[in-house]
Amino acid sequence: MPHLSQALLNRLVVACFLIGFVILVLIGGAATLVLRRNVEYTNLVTHTYRVQDAIGEYRLLNERVETARRGYLLTRAEVFYDTYRQAAGALPRSLDAIAVLTIDNPLQQANVARLRGLLGAQLAALDASVEHERRGGSANAAGFEIDPGVARTREIRALTAAMTAEEQRLLVGRDQIRIHALNNLFRIVIAAGAVLALVGVGSVVTIIRYTRDLTLSRDALRQLNEGLETEVRARTADLQRANDEIQRFAYIVSHDLRSPLVNVMGFTSELEAAAKPLSRLIRTLEKEAPTLADAEARRAVDEDLPEAIGFIRTSTQKMDRLINAILKLSREGRRVLTPERIDTARLFAGIADSLRHRTEQLGASIDVEPGLPTLVSDRLALEQIFSNLVENALKYLKPGRPGRIVVRGSEEGGRVVLEVQDNGRGVDPKDHERIFELFRRSGAQDQPGEGIGLAHVRALAYRLGGTVYVDSTLDQGSTFRVSLPRSLSVEGSAA
Repeated sequence: MPHLSQALLNRLVVACFLIGFVILVLIGGAATLVLRRNVEYTNLVTHTYRVQDAIGEYRLLNERVETARRGYLLTRAEVFYDTYRQAAGALPRSLDAIAVLTIDNPLQQANVARLRGLLGAQLAALDASVEHERRGGSANAAGFEIDPGVARTREIRALTAAMTAEEQRLLVGRDQIRIHALNNLFRIVIAAGAVLALVGVGSVVTIIRYTRDLTLSRDALRQLNEGLETEVRARTADLQRANDEIQRFAYIVSHDLRSPLVNVMGFTSELEAAAKPLSRLIRTLEKEAPTLADAEARRAVDEDLPEAIGFIRTSTQKMDRLINAILKLSREGRRVLTPERIDTARLFAGIADSLRHRTEQLGASIDVEPGLPTLVSDRLALEQIFSNLVENALKYLKPGRPGRIVVRGSEEGGRVVLEVQDNGRGVDPKDHERIFELFRRSGAQDQPGEGIGLAHVRALAYRLGGTVYVDSTLDQGSTFRVSLPRSLSVEGSAA
């Protein structure tokens, strides 16, 4: 079989389940309709049986009336007379029941109307013959054949037989419709079952193929992960060796640079000391032999030489600070990190206390919001990171605007994010990355510094397994965000 993409397999699985769901909905709807129709015609069939029973009951009562009348006329037994009266009294109620049951059938309603007329004539004739007998008249058995009551009874028999036949016709038709509806339901269920079986088979085949491909992908991913882990370990070792080499190189270079720098600084001091006797000599020549001391020599000793010595001293001092910065970064890179539980609220409170004198001089405030999360990390590294950020915020306040520094923190996806926000000068968006580079600064250079603070902050954050970035707009202040793992691993604490 050709290999199916995961997206196509997902679509096939969803399509199979969707088709199955639609089929189930259609089956349910069709079954509901068919069952409703079946119930409707079952009720009609039951109703037809009730009508037939009512007609049969009416016929029995009518026959009982005639039979009881004949028995009374022949025997004059009161039991027949009582039966005749009871049956005659029940006939109208029985006919009313038929009328109620056939209210939806105009043909039967017409037959009921005819029955009422025949019943009235029948009962009138029968009552007349019974009353005649009770007054002492004689019964004539041969006269039954021409008795008008008997004629009405025969007509009632024929009419009720016709009514029963009509109900039987309706019963047959309704029962056929009910059976047809049931057959349709069976067909729907069978067809739906076949379609569901096909969908089920298709779903099973698709899921099996999906599972097989998923298993193959998982195995391939596991092999790839194993290879990646090996590659990562190898690259990590290479990076560690390279980092160690860079740190050793920085240490060696800075150490070797310091030796000639010390010599330059020493000879600068000697040159500065030698310039003083020369200056006195020039002053003496000017007094004793003015012709020997020209203006150019005097300018060289009094102006050019001190200026050159000043430039050399300033440059060597700056070079000394840069070398010290490189040495500091190199030493920090070799320091072993020591993870411990840090209460960041207390950490920032300590930083704010250490800078209280300066904040009071500047008229600024440091606000630490409550609810700062705790984390496990290296305390010294965290103090250096956030001391740098808070000091930077104080250093670059906006003139004429009361300084306000806010520290807040939160937990995001298993990491701790700590923010230092100020309302100072801000940083131009084009310099957001530049300010984290070593010896690079942004904006007006009216504050002391060599451009190593933020580079140091980022290097320390990386060693702690974190990142640091800035969100800032000129004249609107800055927000430095440091994202750190909640817990610094033992492996991450290695140099």
